[in-house]
Amino acid sequence: MSKIVAIDFGLKRTGLAITDENAIIASPLCTVDSQNLIDFLLKLYSKEKFSTIVLGYPTRMDGSDSHITENVRLLKGVLEKQFPTCNIDLQDERFSSSRAMETIHLAGKKKQLKEKNLVDKLAATLILQDYLSQH
Repeated sequence: MSKIVAIDFGLKRTGLAITDENAIIASPLCTVDSQNLIDFLLKLYSKEKFSTIVLGYPTRMDGSDSHITENVRLLKGVLEKQFPTCNIDLQDERFSSSRAMETIHLAGKKKQLKEKNLVDKLAATLILQDYLSQH
């Protein structure tokens, strides 16, 4: 088995998470400026050789598109072209950011709730953990 990368895409900033070599444990990786996402992933791929990219898929509670759903669909197409040997899977990301903020709050890190980078990479980690749990 090989590593899996998860993406919590945002228009400004994107959170990333990655698994261990056995694809068992999801860990926060970093956040990147969304404009630099593809370049970052290409460099990461040369080091980590991941086999799957899990892309958080944002929808509303009723399943309809959110304000960013179309952007995520477009990103999926770009990822499929840039990483033809990787599986590109969509994962429901509803509540990932609020769950990330709750986790930070429960950990007693209330001051860090304002650090959007932490919230984004933790949201990506939760998306990845959900994906691992389902597979």
